[in-house]
Amino acid sequence: MSRFFRMLPLFVALFLFAAVATVPTGWAAQQKNLILATTTSTQDSGLLDVLIPIFEKQTGYFVKTISVGSGQAMKMGEKGEADVLLVHSPDAEKKFMADGFGVNRKLVMHNDFIVLGPANDPAKIRGAKTAADAIKAIAKANALWLSRGDNSGTHAKEKGLFKAAGINPEGQKWFQQTGLGMGETLNVAAEKKGYLLADRGTYLALNKKAHLGLEIMVQGEPKLLNIYHVIEVNPAKWPKVNNPGARAFADFMVSRKTQDIIATFGKKEFGSPLFFPDAGKKPESLGL
Repeated sequence: MSRFFRMLPLFVALFLFAAVATVPTGWAAQQKNLILATTTSTQDSGLLDVLIPIFEKQTGYFVKTISVGSGQAMKMGEKGEADVLLVHSPDAEKKFMADGFGVNRKLVMHNDFIVLGPANDPAKIRGAKTAADAIKAIAKANALWLSRGDNSGTHAKEKGLFKAAGINPEGQKWFQQTGLGMGETLNVAAEKKGYLLADRGTYLALNKKAHLGLEIMVQGEPKLLNIYHVIEVNPAKWPKVNNPGARAFADFMVSRKTQDIIATFGKKEFGSPLFFPDAGKKPESLGL
């Protein structure tokens, strides 16, 4: 028997060992990448710029953040294109869960929506008791309204407010859709001197950087509450999602340390936090 054939079992063993040794390394590297699909408000407000580096340092995961509207984030979850979601569209979230796309939905925090407008307030809505009253006045005055129009949590809230006001804005010249995120829509509204619905956190953060010339017209109504949940994409539907990473991120968001950071984020700059921590609270306490 030639030397080659005598050495063949050794070659095979070495090949198999190399293959087995390299697979876990590649798999482990892949499993350390985590895709977070989240709303633009958590990104534009600067909150994730603070939280993500802490999470990565604590866990060793590398987070790829995709900042879109809540509706788009959930579409990504439905397709298995994200591992974990941080969103603020409760009705859509409930359907997402009922359809089996998500698991372990957890309450994280809230802030609120506000109706903003130019300082000269052409529709005379400043101090209106409800957002519905303000919307009726804006429609009557044919004053410009800027809508995100992107199926985000903010857009979903806006549609509910228009419905409550009995106003169908579609096709009206005074109603314009940007198709953009919260920060960009705020900039468009500032440029065009229009009214819009925004979350308080993003407005305060952007207005601090560059004065927008937009003022708060309506605030404090219970219907304007803006509530955020973290949701793990269901691994039973999408086995390739990084469920350990998703669970680690969800646990991080509701941990005491993170909730304490949320409680103080923005307080020094604005005199009040941009978000309020809610982990562990009963949903009923927030009117859910």
